This record gives sequence, C-alpha cells and structure tokens, in this order.
Amino acid sequence: MPPALKVDAVTLFPGMIDAPLSESIVGRARQEGFLELGFSNPRDFTEDRHRTVDDRPYGGGTGMLMMAEPVFRALKAVRKKGSLVILLTPKGRRFDQRTALELAKKKHLVFICGHYEGIDERITPLADLELSIGDYVLTGGEPAAVAVIDAVTRLIPGVLKRSDATVNETFTDGLLEAPHYTRPAVWRGKKVPPELVSGNHKLIAEWRRRQAESLTGDARPDLAPAPKRARSAVKKK
Repeated sequence: MPPALKVDAVTLFPGMIDAPLSESIVGRARQEGFLELGFSNPRDFTEDRHRTVDDRPYGGGTGMLMMAEPVFRALKAVRKKGSLVILLTPKGRRFDQRTALELAKKKHLVFICGHYEGIDERITPLADLELSIGDYVLTGGEPAAVAVIDAVTRLIPGVLKRSDATVNETFTDGLLEAPHYTRPAVWRGKKVPPELVSGNHKLIAEWRRRQAESLTGDARPDLAPAPKRARSAVKKK
C-alpha cells in the first residue's frame, strides 16, 4: 500500500528533520505507513572533491550562501509530476492551520531547506509555494520543515486514532481551543468548572464555545472568526 503522504526534504542536515519526526505520533505514522519521509542532500550532487555547497555572496555580507546548482540537482532527483515544492523562507506566506489542511490532501511534498545565510535567489522560482512559520530567525529551514510536516501529518486520516480528534482543536474554526481539565476534580484548592462535570453535553458545548471566544478575544484578537477565504494558500499550476 502506498503511503498517504510522501515527503522529501532537500537539506544538508537530514538528521535535523529525521530525528524529531521519529518519535510520538509522527514516528508511529511513519511506522504504520501513513507517511514516508526521504531526503536529498545537495552535497551528494557536487562534483569537486571538497563537495562544496556554499560560497560567499556577491556584493559582500556576512556568512555563506548555498549555491544554486547542488540544490537544483538535489531537487531534480526527487521532484516528479504532481509534487508540490515548498521553499521555507522568511518572506513566504505565514503557515497556518488552513494551509496545513490543504497540504494534508497532497500526495507528495518536497521541502527546500536553506541553511547558513540562505539559498541563491535563483532557486526561488522553482518552488510552488513559499512558507514561513514565523517572524524569527532559525539556524536553517530544517526546524521549520519539522513543524510543517508535524502539523500536516496529524491531519492525515487514520494517523490520529479518533476520527474527531482534530475537529475542536485550536485554529480549526478560527478560535483558540477552550481550556481542558482532568482528574482530580479539586487540585490544590482549585476546582474544575462545574459545567464540565455536569454530564450535560449541551451545557458543556456551550461553555467550551464561550471560553474559546473569550480566550481568542483576549489573547488573539487578530484571528478571524472563521478561516474561510476565497484564495487558496497553495498556488495552482
């Protein structure tokens, strides 16, 4: 049986992606065949004896830049008809749950992970989608790839054993998720809200909705009440 999702990463450091995605839910998804993860290292596509993949940027500046040709060859080795190529970059579209849902419907994702000071700009047009996971600086695209792959994998049908597990999650309907509580009912003098122990499902649902709306208004007023927009996050080719 083919995997529900095949993911390839063009990266100089496969271990930065492979190791964290070998544990917990995503690790189990790989073992059970829902996700197949592969790597294409630009260093394997060099021709000099030093296996050079970076050089100084034109115009000066600090740091080194990944060269276009090794990245191009590494991408060419894994890209096929129907692949969606994603470049992880600070100038990309902000990754969100809506985008995760769209990516979970794809059969093959290819992530291009920059490192050092980034990648030669001439690689950018080869991507179908540019994504950013936030306004901060990472050591490379690998941690961002881990975050995106994790978010997408858990949305593949069958990965989470309960079919309704993703229905009432944070961001699913444009709201933060309501608070959760577990046993004991009283912990260090603090009680679980009475609605949650009432056994009244309608009352519980209403409480959770109110809490979600209140929490979103206080903590994330920038979130839209419903993430339905006309334009898809994924470019059509």
